Amino acid sequence: MENAEIRNLVLQKVSAAKIASQKLGLLSSEQKNAVLLAMAQALEKNSEDIIFHNKIDVDVAKSQGFDNALTDRLTLNEKRVKEMVKGIRDIVNQKDPVGEIIEERTLNDGLNIQKIRVPLGTIAMIYESRPNVTVDAAALCIKSGNAVILRGGSEAINSNKILSKIISGAAEAAGMPAGAIAFIDITDRTAISELIVLDKLIDLLIPRGGEEFINFIKKHSTIPVLSHGKGLCHTYVDKEADIKMAVKVAVNAKCQRPGVCNATETLLVHRDIADKILPELCSKYGELGTEIRGCPLTKAIVPTVVNAKEEDWSTEYHCLIISIKVVNSLEEAIAHINRYGSKHSDSIITENKERAEKFIKEVDSAAVFHNVSTRLHDGGVFGIGAEIGIATNKLHARGAMGARELTTTKFIVRGKGHIRN
Repeated sequence: MENAEIRNLVLQKVSAAKIASQKLGLLSSEQKNAVLLAMAQALEKNSEDIIFHNKIDVDVAKSQGFDNALTDRLTLNEKRVKEMVKGIRDIVNQKDPVGEIIEERTLNDGLNIQKIRVPLGTIAMIYESRPNVTVDAAALCIKSGNAVILRGGSEAINSNKILSKIISGAAEAAGMPAGAIAFIDITDRTAISELIVLDKLIDLLIPRGGEEFINFIKKHSTIPVLSHGKGLCHTYVDKEADIKMAVKVAVNAKCQRPGVCNATETLLVHRDIADKILPELCSKYGELGTEIRGCPLTKAIVPTVVNAKEEDWSTEYHCLIISIKVVNSLEEAIAHINRYGSKHSDSIITENKERAEKFIKEVDSAAVFHNVSTRLHDGGVFGIGAEIGIATNKLHARGAMGARELTTTKFIVRGKGHIRN
């Protein structure tokens, strides 16, 4: 396909989405919820077809030697389809953010000023690997009154095609403006380059993928970018930790699903508790097939660990590998996290509330946990249903992003002939 043809196809879909956004933003909560329920029902009805098309992508990925973490993120099964459906229904049950009055005041002269939530307009999602993003993003954008343009990775093209066809068809039949869910099925990367410069038609760009991919988007986009950075997450086991709890949380944080962005990559352990917890913890990791890369103090306690290198402290493994460092103090743990972390999700395990509060205040991350696995940084867990991503930057939204984070604000001013003197 020639570049000009790609440009025209992208422009057509984006233009249609822009027009649809103006109609979508006017739908009532009841109308939007009816659309969402239709999408959920269609996914349930077509689950076998979804899994069939997904298997094509998974088989190709395996034949091309994709690693286990990437294959896992790509895979859809009955359980994951049900999770997508549940995510939509959870969104239906949420309060509609559009029209929410954030502030209101009436001045002495009778001038009434309100600040309310309104849709952003048109949102573009560029993402890799995870086909569930197709559904999650569409549902959240519908709830928040936004049109959405979806461009998934080539590795999930068959999965994304069938998902977008099912949900957009059901949504339009239920009253959604045509074109409000647009899927760009062009796998040529030229489509991305064409998409990210359409700032007159797209209000926000949300990329999800690897660090190199995110940096490319941020460098070349003319559209405001809300980035989902890498997930280099930490769990710190404090000297006053409950050992049984610490082992349970630290193992879950790494091993429950190692290929996702909120899995712990580096474990920090206070030296006063290291010899008590590391043998048991490393044994548990070993039972689950986890490679352990440790600092010299870790290796002195558990000689079988691999020597950690400097680059391990800044590596997001996306697999069953964890780096472990013994630290001398809470302050050293905080400094390590703020230096090497990605400002995503970090946790402290301790029974000392004062030490926990110090960690919470001083660790500069989108979500900070006390006696909790980093794996819990998730829209569903946080009660916002499916999430469009976990933002690690600090502008507009940060952390797990639901429908409310896909709105902006608008002032409404009412008076009786008020003028400026």
